[in-house]
Amino acid sequence: MLQSGNQAPDFIGTTSEGKKIRLSDFIGKKVVLYFYPMDNTIGCTTEACSIRDQWAAFEAADIAVIGVSVDSVKSHQKFIAKYNLPFILVSDPAKEIVDTYDSWRPGGKYLYAKSWLGVKRMTFLIDESGAIIKIFHAPKNSVHGKEILDAFAELQ
Repeated sequence: MLQSGNQAPDFIGTTSEGKKIRLSDFIGKKVVLYFYPMDNTIGCTTEACSIRDQWAAFEAADIAVIGVSVDSVKSHQKFIAKYNLPFILVSDPAKEIVDTYDSWRPGGKYLYAKSWLGVKRMTFLIDESGAIIKIFHAPKNSVHGKEILDAFAELQ
């Protein structure tokens, strides 16, 4: 289980543009790495838009934002276009990244009295050296952008 103070595990992911990126590409920058269940759902849209609405402050603070879900590249493209999202979305259909960050787990929702695995909503704040400095285990979707910025400001 990852904790604050751990080095953030590196990964290779495919962006909505079909490009490969690594978390290590962002060494020297503050990074928000957030995991969400599914494009175009109410909670995930609210969360993404709350980050989008604070985008000028993220840029001013030189903070990169990377969202990860198991949705396809094509799904991410549509999600970005529909809501004008200015940050990177990574597709993880093989569930390698979500598993590495312990975000692939029982969703706590039940269908016919059975739970199923899914992406747990989590956000990791990562410093310029690649260390995890804060983890949100239950972000508040509608204010998550501000919540992240406030946390970075507190940690300065």
